[in-house]
Amino acid sequence: MKDGHAETVTRWSIFDRALSGPTIGLMERLDGWGYISTGLSFLLIGMIVFLHAWYAFVLTVGTRTIPAVLSLVHDLLLVIILLELFRTIINFLKTKVVTLEPFLYICVIASTRRILTTGAQISYMEEVTDQIFNRYLLDLGGNVLVIVALVIAVYVARRAVLPTAT
Repeated sequence: MKDGHAETVTRWSIFDRALSGPTIGLMERLDGWGYISTGLSFLLIGMIVFLHAWYAFVLTVGTRTIPAVLSLVHDLLLVIILLELFRTIINFLKTKVVTLEPFLYICVIASTRRILTTGAQISYMEEVTDQIFNRYLLDLGGNVLVIVALVIAVYVARRAVLPTAT
């Protein structure tokens, strides 16, 4: 303590002054490359999942048609989620603005995937007890409510960006 006032301790001397333009420029370029590499990773992973989904479908469709179709739909919805994330990154790199709508779409797709997955699981169980069925209904109802809430959120988000007529 100095003169009754607490002294502030600085951890890094770099924060004693504003960062210079070249330092900020370098950090922004690195940030951009981070987004680019992440976006390309989403695209590559989506392509791998797409190819694997069709490969698995072709192998199993003859012996287990319904599970093969459900698995393909489930995997293709995952591909859509990955492509939507890729598209969101492209839009961010173009505009430097993160928008809410793509994430709402991703959540709707994810909830739909969950509904399909649990529905497929329950339909192929050997024995479905009342407890399992009630848990399935709660999960289904919860996901339906999430989808309804997200659709309302998409509507509200779109209304918020539309110019108002006077």
